[in-house]
Amino acid sequence: MHSFTKTQLQANQKYLELLSQSFPNITTAVGEVVNLKAILNLPKGTEHFLTDIHGEHEAFNHVMQNASGTIKRKVHQELGNTIAFEELEELSTLIYYPEEKIDLIKREKNQESLDNWYKLTIYRLVTVCRAAASKYTRSKVRKALPRDFAYIMEELLQEDEHRFNKKEYYNEIIECLVKLDRAQHFIVEISGVIKRLTIDHLHIIGDVYDRGPGPDVVMDTLMQHHSLDIQWGNHDILWMGAAAGNAACIANAVRIALRYANMDVIEDGYGINLLPLASFANLVYAEDPCLAFVPKISEPQNVTDQEITLMGKMHKAISIIQFKLEEALIDNHPEYHMEKRQLLRAIDFENGTVSVEGVVYPLNDVYFPTLNPNSPCELTEEEALVVDRLVYAFLHSEKLQKHIRFMYAKGSMYKVFNDNLLFHACVLLNADGSFKTLRLDKRDYTGKELMDKFDQMAREAYFGNTDQCTPHNESDILWFLWCHEDSPLFGKDKMATFERYFIDDKVPHKERYVPFYSLIDDDDVLAKNILAEFGVDPEEGHLINGHIPVKAISGESPIRAKGKQLVIDGGFARAYQKTTGIAGYTLIYNSYGLILISHDPFESVEKAIAEGIDINSTLSVVEKSADRKRVRDTDNGKALLSQVEDLEMLISAYRKGIIKEKLI
Repeated sequence: MHSFTKTQLQANQKYLELLSQSFPNITTAVGEVVNLKAILNLPKGTEHFLTDIHGEHEAFNHVMQNASGTIKRKVHQELGNTIAFEELEELSTLIYYPEEKIDLIKREKNQESLDNWYKLTIYRLVTVCRAAASKYTRSKVRKALPRDFAYIMEELLQEDEHRFNKKEYYNEIIECLVKLDRAQHFIVEISGVIKRLTIDHLHIIGDVYDRGPGPDVVMDTLMQHHSLDIQWGNHDILWMGAAAGNAACIANAVRIALRYANMDVIEDGYGINLLPLASFANLVYAEDPCLAFVPKISEPQNVTDQEITLMGKMHKAISIIQFKLEEALIDNHPEYHMEKRQLLRAIDFENGTVSVEGVVYPLNDVYFPTLNPNSPCELTEEEALVVDRLVYAFLHSEKLQKHIRFMYAKGSMYKVFNDNLLFHACVLLNADGSFKTLRLDKRDYTGKELMDKFDQMAREAYFGNTDQCTPHNESDILWFLWCHEDSPLFGKDKMATFERYFIDDKVPHKERYVPFYSLIDDDDVLAKNILAEFGVDPEEGHLINGHIPVKAISGESPIRAKGKQLVIDGGFARAYQKTTGIAGYTLIYNSYGLILISHDPFESVEKAIAEGIDINSTLSVVEKSADRKRVRDTDNGKALLSQVEDLEMLISAYRKGIIKEKLI
């Protein structure tokens, strides 16, 4: 116990008086110290890291259900010596999808064999749940239990079915659950408890949105999670800008949805009506085949040729609107220094060419019925009406606004957590490895301060608008963070959208990475400097990010900077999987160390349930702790140690008569 002088105690007397309201005497304070010190010696909870989900809700959901294979490993570890491999696999699938799996089993068994299956399965699930709960206090486990079965589960988890005096008691609980027709409900609930206790905290390192079919479904899932944080990605910040009513961000979000034939996300997911855009596009581009704008469909979809044609026209219409809006936005922000991205003004309409960075290229499409060569960024009346309706719809989408508020509440530009620095893309560096300085709001910012400033500006861009019926200029910073070379969420010199649509020559399509990516690959010293800048122990900590898909098929490694950096974007999005050769990386950080998992593509929930086909995953131990990490080694442990010190100060104040004990 710490030793405190009377001077120290008197200096903190007001705070100690407040603390004494919760711990009114020595006994209660000592009891809490004993409790906290015991907790400090428990194993640290398991952290689960995912990034670049890009709307792939089915694969995301499966990885969430199986905790990147952690649940299956726990099932095999606890029961592998007593039951057959096929039964272990079936039990794992049951934990992932209990309701669906039980429905399948009920169709296969008669009532007697079903009742026996219920009993045996409950015994096995309790065994697995007991193992998952063993890392936590009874209090924390109790809070994770569902209200309907809290008492029953607590009894089963705390008692040993082989203990002589309790064996019949234990068995009767399970018998009653089956006889009273509550076994199915109990199995569903205890499967949820296993999943909750297996993963203590979830990290989403950016890019929930765009490309895949269900970012709204992913957000619904995240909003139900018990403990998580989010590091914003550039695609997330784009939708945050769209929700703030920024027209350029909205045009980009709609364009990307059309590019990947994901109109359902906007129309069904968020209730945003695209009919004004469809009507406009069908009229203005009626005779235009819009060949460069045919949507990318990565797998069979129930889409007709007529729908594909219409999506192509809508895609081109919103793209032209986007370029106009962006050029006007650049005019309004000379401090962005993005004049070279005003490519509509670089078109030579007579010769059908465009000048990009001093080089003239022929255009593959010269049909621009809404472009005025004398004022190319000016919207036509019809385009302005489409934009106004889209802005209104995005601002008034209740579900979108709910999701984005959650993104702000749980999210940030970066996160320091248990000696790891998490961010989506990069830290801004100069070519020599020093931190890049930017001038924002008449002041210079660099390193951590710069990231904090961007975080503050991103929040002000959304919450600073008191009139939610109209957009506001402050939201332009969200577009800047989406695509500017000085955005730590983007990390490239340009977003070559115009070039990819209108120029066949691949040279101007190239987007060059900022210095961070070329400098850090093998430089653990630079990685340690970055960690130190953000207050992370450079010897113990790691940089963990995503954004740039790791091309595993070409031999690229996600482990960089001599083990100090982990890049865990391996292609969750189907659009990237041909490039990466896998379907994503995830990371597990448990009390034994860091485990990197690479995943093969997920087939379907139906096959997982019916045939037990899990995602095929490969584990690699990145770093193993010499001593098992305990709660005292975590951020939460540091907070608990601080609480212990305060309580010991209170105990000392009681004993020295500075604070009076209270009767309870």
